[in-house]
Amino acid sequence: MTQLVRQAVFALCLFLSPMAQAEDAAPSPPIQLDRTAVQGGYVLGWAPEGTTEILLDGQSVPLAADGRFALGFGRDASANAQLIARLGTGETLSLTIPIAPRQWQLENLPSLPRVSQPSAEFLARRPGELAQIEAARKSISSQTGWRQSFIWPARGRISGVFGSQRIYAGEPGVPHNGVDVAGGTGTAVYAPANGIVILAAASPFTLEGNLLMIDHGMGLNSAFLHLSRIDVAVGDVIRQGQPIGAIGMTGRATGPHLHWGMRWLDQRIDPALVAGPMSAAPAPMGKDKQPD
Repeated sequence: MTQLVRQAVFALCLFLSPMAQAEDAAPSPPIQLDRTAVQGGYVLGWAPEGTTEILLDGQSVPLAADGRFALGFGRDASANAQLIARLGTGETLSLTIPIAPRQWQLENLPSLPRVSQPSAEFLARRPGELAQIEAARKSISSQTGWRQSFIWPARGRISGVFGSQRIYAGEPGVPHNGVDVAGGTGTAVYAPANGIVILAAASPFTLEGNLLMIDHGMGLNSAFLHLSRIDVAVGDVIRQGQPIGAIGMTGRATGPHLHWGMRWLDQRIDPALVAGPMSAAPAPMGKDKQPD
């Protein structure tokens, strides 16, 4: 009888062994994205447990401890991007991301614009300003604003859209790299998401005027141009909805407005896609309220 039991146990082990091997060899869950990728767009993703590195077209992507990450696609992004996740087991997952094209607002003008020679003051100051901007953009902090639903930093008429471009006698000009919100000088500007101040111009820059930059974490940052004043300082930790400055027309501006630009790593993205329609977005907090 004992021999029969041993044979039965042995047979059961042989039966279960392939099932255990099949479970061990089960493929990792796929990489997940929260929305369709578009030119100028921003996407949040989830990597499988055990992922140690994410690459987008060969570029390393910041990865949170819980496997979440962000991706941004520039105005002229190609039709597809390749996303790779490397796991600690040695497994590699690959995802081809289709990037939907967008129709940009183009203005055709019959002649080239008048170009004036830059002043000696501009030539002397501009390299230092650009160096400050580039140094600030290298910041990749542990801030968590990138996880939030962004709000509009100001409300009003949108006077300039991301990606718009003038064509001068067939020669394309530089595309607009942010969104402009018209408003009266002194109108409050609010933080669209949590972050840390990485640049607060001590004096107006030649083009950007009073420039403020906030790092939202994971390589995502916001820039606010032409401010009449800046109410925060470098190193300040900012909460969503907190007043950070006021609309103005400092620098090169034809009227009072807020220029809101956003970048993910080296890609300029459309703030209007990040925040969503202004009419549907929650209102920023008043100065008499404190963020949660």
